[in-house]
Amino acid sequence: MKLFISADMEGISGVATNVQLKKESEYQRFRKLMTEDVNAAVDGAFAAGADEVVVCDGHGNMSNILIEELDPRAQLISGNNRVMCQLEGLDETFDGVFFVGYHGREGGGYRGVINHTLAGICVEQIRINGRPVGEAEMNAGVAGRFGVPVLLVTGDDVLEKEVKQTLPEAETVVVKQGVDRFAARLLSPEKARRMIREKAMRAVERRREIPPYRIGTPVTYEIDFKATNQALMTTTLPTVEQIGPKTIRFTLDDPVTAYKHMWGCVIIAMSATNGVLGHVNA
Repeated sequence: MKLFISADMEGISGVATNVQLKKESEYQRFRKLMTEDVNAAVDGAFAAGADEVVVCDGHGNMSNILIEELDPRAQLISGNNRVMCQLEGLDETFDGVFFVGYHGREGGGYRGVINHTLAGICVEQIRINGRPVGEAEMNAGVAGRFGVPVLLVTGDDVLEKEVKQTLPEAETVVVKQGVDRFAARLLSPEKARRMIREKAMRAVERRREIPPYRIGTPVTYEIDFKATNQALMTTTLPTVEQIGPKTIRFTLDDPVTAYKHMWGCVIIAMSATNGVLGHVNA
């Protein structure tokens, strides 16, 4: 049995503000907390009978998890040049996927902790087939294309409410209650890890009861960016139509191809934020 873990950082136990995740602040502390939350999920998976677990680091530069402190039974995908973003390495050979340390989408709730959608510097909202989605829903649709169900999601209470609309059968762990975008009521990391391990075990045991999440095809993405220049520059891709000053749209037949296309648009938009060649003569 193979399991895939996609791990983010904003929804990790103990995290309340984005300052804690900046390298000049408390980042090293929170790398350890991220690694330990992931270890709890890995341990629960193996306790329930997993033979192989692959962990994909999916936060920021995607090289946050401390390999020397990761459960040695797991393999780690680390580094940031990826065509599949938070899902690099996922395919149809996996029996289930966990989303550990995830967060709510930007504007999805009044109190979602560090809520954003993929790239806070440029993305205001992403819609798939007309429905606003966060990273969990987007990634669940890609996993579903491979026939892989989302078994476990951990994060705050706002995230739980969001994902239950799309993934009602998935096990969830609420490790914090949102107070504000940059404030939270936190469980102790020790208690949170016990909960993650227990729910990971239950999720694996229930894996045959949890269906993959399928999105309808063809797949239409609409992305609202935060600035006009970000939207305009994505139209260098001939498949992209600009339908408003800050909004683009494209339609593709396959959920995986559409996801890659979305990620390409976000990469372009991030690069365009201060001018794509603005740094060349700096």
